[in-house]
Amino acid sequence: MPSQPTHELETFPNPTPERDYEIEFDCPEFTCLCPLTGQPDFAKFRITYIPGEKCVELKSLKLYLWSYRDLGAFHEKVTNDILSDLVRAAAPRFMEIRGEWFVRGGITTWVTASHTDENWENS
Repeated sequence: MPSQPTHELETFPNPTPERDYEIEFDCPEFTCLCPLTGQPDFAKFRITYIPGEKCVELKSLKLYLWSYRDLGAFHEKVTNDILSDLVRAAAPRFMEIRGEWFVRGGITTWVTASHTDENWENS
């Protein structure tokens, strides 16, 4: 049976939690719907994070992003919702998400959202 989109994110234990290191995902095939017109919106997401105790599992990230395909939402909301869901699932020390929304009506939009764990920032 083929994989199905899901809004669930899976993680696995960070193999080196004692060290700060950066993980970066390039997600060039994101699609959702414009909430006003119902037409597809396309974006490329760059997700960069410093893991805490957990890392994001890639197949679950792919299926999670796929779950947006039939949802209507503004660029700003989608970008911030993805950040919130990833932070909730993985509790990273730091995470930044940059959504590069493709041209629509002659306008390209970039939305960047970030999270820093208070305990990590002050250590």
